[in-house]
Amino acid sequence: MSTTTACGPAQDSSYRAVLGSPYVARLLGGTLIGRLPTGMAPIAILLLVRAEHGPLALAGALGALYGLASALGQPLLGRLVDRNGQAQILVTAAATASTAFLLLPCTGPARHPVLAALTVLAAGLATPPLEAGLRALWPVLLPDAGRQRTALSLDSSTQGLVFIAGPLLATGFAAGAGATTALAATAALGLLGTGLVVTARPSRTWTPAEFTEAMHWTGPLRVPGLRVLFAALIGTGVALGAVNVLALSAAERHHVGWLAGVMPAALSIGSMLGGLAYGRHAWPGAPAKHLVAASIGFAAGWLPLLPDPAPAVAVLSAVLPGTFLAPLLTAAFLTVDRIAPEGEATEAFAWLIACIGIGQAAGTALASLTTAPLLVAAVPLAGAAFALWLLHRFNDRFSS
Repeated sequence: MSTTTACGPAQDSSYRAVLGSPYVARLLGGTLIGRLPTGMAPIAILLLVRAEHGPLALAGALGALYGLASALGQPLLGRLVDRNGQAQILVTAAATASTAFLLLPCTGPARHPVLAALTVLAAGLATPPLEAGLRALWPVLLPDAGRQRTALSLDSSTQGLVFIAGPLLATGFAAGAGATTALAATAALGLLGTGLVVTARPSRTWTPAEFTEAMHWTGPLRVPGLRVLFAALIGTGVALGAVNVLALSAAERHHVGWLAGVMPAALSIGSMLGGLAYGRHAWPGAPAKHLVAASIGFAAGWLPLLPDPAPAVAVLSAVLPGTFLAPLLTAAFLTVDRIAPEGEATEAFAWLIACIGIGQAAGTALASLTTAPLLVAAVPLAGAAFALWLLHRFNDRFSS
């Protein structure tokens, strides 16, 4: 028995049907591979500096610089994609970032930290906007709204793999062949993933919208609703950035080193499970309402971590906020797609990604200011609560 809508037959929106659509699996896989440097680079940089007997503070600073530069470069590159198409910008950016990764060991970071910082800065700023570019392609690949929502859920939920596989690959290459090899692998995977994307016909032939007037210098930030939404996602990023410090603090306090890696991984696993569950059904209401519902769960999920639970309980508790993370991000991308100015979708998606990255850097810094368990655990809760407050305001003012 077939299901129909007012516009004709409804298409199958299952994950199998979406992944079976032309180019979807290739573009999703290529984007994931091309984004692996985001998860690998901070660890590879840390291992390189330590291999040269450089101070931990320098290693941490260079890793943080890469993350911040990567976030800040996305909107600019997104704007260039919206003006010039995907292939040219993605290839140039990937080549620049990979060259910087290959040159970094030659700078001697422990002996020449300024030169190393400039190289890391170049690598971060040139991070190709693959994630934003993929979000801009979904309406082209999947005109059906139900399939677009399923694809976004699959997209958002699988992004956690970058931050699970990335650090494991970096440490594995470093342990087997040294930190320089880890950076070479980072460069190679970035080029491989970008190559898979730009050689696919939808990306290669994607054409930017024609503009009849000069675009305002603020781009999509001129839309009040987007400014509120992006500010809220800085709060979400604060929670994500603080969890690494929270996990490390708990690992040292309970004398269980594995907790530092397993707890953030549990958050990512929760995100994958929540995203896949969210994408399986067509939920009632507009995406803006889903944003508020998911942000309530995301904020409440941090409460069990306040009393400094035992390690096993902490891992299980970290799954809870993660369960609501991918649905929150999926609803955010759907909302951006609805209200972003025509022809500026890639930059708008890039701003969303950048604001999360900026929040992550801030969350890591804030959580590092104290050693008190309750205060460290309060940072992700505070970030999530800030996001909830702004998203509630967004829903009231801009969801109509």
